[in-house]
Amino acid sequence: MEMATSFLFPPPPSILVNTMTVVGLAALPIMVWSEVRGNNLKYSKFNNNNASSPSSSSQKQRFSSVSSRTGMLCLYTPAFLAASASFFLSPSQDLRFLLLKSALSLHFFKRIFEVLFIHKYSGEMASDAAFTISSGYFSSAALVLYSQSFTLGLPGPGLDLKFYGVVMFVVGIVGNMYHHVLLAKLRKEGEGGGKKEYKIPKGGLFGAVICPHYMFEILVFWGFFMISQTIYSLSLAMSTTFYLVGRSYATRRWYLSKFDDFPKHIKALIPFVF
Repeated sequence: MEMATSFLFPPPPSILVNTMTVVGLAALPIMVWSEVRGNNLKYSKFNNNNASSPSSSSQKQRFSSVSSRTGMLCLYTPAFLAASASFFLSPSQDLRFLLLKSALSLHFFKRIFEVLFIHKYSGEMASDAAFTISSGYFSSAALVLYSQSFTLGLPGPGLDLKFYGVVMFVVGIVGNMYHHVLLAKLRKEGEGGGKKEYKIPKGGLFGAVICPHYMFEILVFWGFFMISQTIYSLSLAMSTTFYLVGRSYATRRWYLSKFDDFPKHIKALIPFVF
């Protein structure tokens, strides 16, 4: 406990924040196991990935879909609005709080920008997946900021990580966007509205791992934690890491199943390791 308090603010006097922290930590193994087992959230290449199964028609009747662009826009807009509104709803001169608001706003603004101007689409997203992810991003952004509000006026942790967090956040957001651009370039101009044609990504770190964009997104969320240094932001960073570990594993397995020439040396998330 003494070691934890050297780099964390004390738990806030909030039943909501503390409960959500515990729930997030308890859900870690479930997140990984669900993706590894193939129970993937239905978006990107995993939407309708079981179309050949007998139950696919009943699933389609149960869950409606929206266009991928609309679905992706719905994922990030509520969280961006929550982060942006915090500048007006919780005005403060505290540098750490200001950095956290700015980082969250910039991250979700970047995602919206990518949805509108970078990503290329050819399919749909299950509406239940869109709602689940959108609610998760919105509640996480709001709770990170709400949790941070309890630290105002308190002495900072003995080990101040906020400036290291800014560096990690910048590296993560730039690396994430760069690899999203590379993914978008896989499709030639005009390949947006027809049949999905996936290709093995190339360039950047794609020669070492199949999901470098996930690796850099993990850095973004650990940047949030290092700026914030609250227990809830730590729980969020861990949850994001575990989910993307499972998702990247499933993504590599998908590529192996679809491409006979997929290079076996390419790992899922961490070069030469995993």
